[in-house]
Amino acid sequence: MPEHDITIALAGNPNAGKSTVFNNLTGARQHVGNWPGVTVEKKEGYCTFRSRRIKVVDLPGVYSLTAYSLDEVIARDYIVDARPDVVVDVVDASNLERNLYLTVQLLEMRVKLVIALNMMDVAASRGYKIDVNALSGLLGAPVVPLVAARNQGTTELLEAVDGAASNAIPVRGVDIRYGHDVEDEIAKLEKMVDGDLAGLYSPRWLAVKLLEQDEQIIEKIRRVGVG
Repeated sequence: MPEHDITIALAGNPNAGKSTVFNNLTGARQHVGNWPGVTVEKKEGYCTFRSRRIKVVDLPGVYSLTAYSLDEVIARDYIVDARPDVVVDVVDASNLERNLYLTVQLLEMRVKLVIALNMMDVAASRGYKIDVNALSGLLGAPVVPLVAARNQGTTELLEAVDGAASNAIPVRGVDIRYGHDVEDEIAKLEKMVDGDLAGLYSPRWLAVKLLEQDEQIIEKIRRVGVG
């Protein structure tokens, strides 16, 4: 019998409540260690939902996946290399615009994404009204409102994770358009990406990373070869 049926990774900005969501999901069933080769803390835990055992990996809090900092490298490497079944993006509803930058990067990676819209109580106290269904439609991914500090919305989050993992809830994502000239270059690079890498990552995402001169992605492509 497998150790777990689903693996989910928790991503999110610092102070978005990701650790609270992790604790709500796993309770005392968690282990704290370090990521391989570094002293950055790694937290893993387990929970059970509808007879499915779920492994939860708490990624370092990051604002982006541009791989400029060690935390960003760890978070991105885990998502692209370990390929968790679902990525849960914990978003601070009271700072939506800033938090959605990371969300868009995750959507571009074509991961199965569930958005945990946390701190809904703080957003409401500031007079913000968020149309959750409209936001889900715009992002092409399920959005689950939470107040993690009160453990509100955890069951609904697990329902969305279970649905996304089993394809019962569609996650279509979005394409961010960068303008005619850039799109032409992206299209050219997509055709050049080696089939082995394209099977692991979204060709479009790889093309965007090449245009950004992302050293890690360039090295991955060098190791495999292109076109």
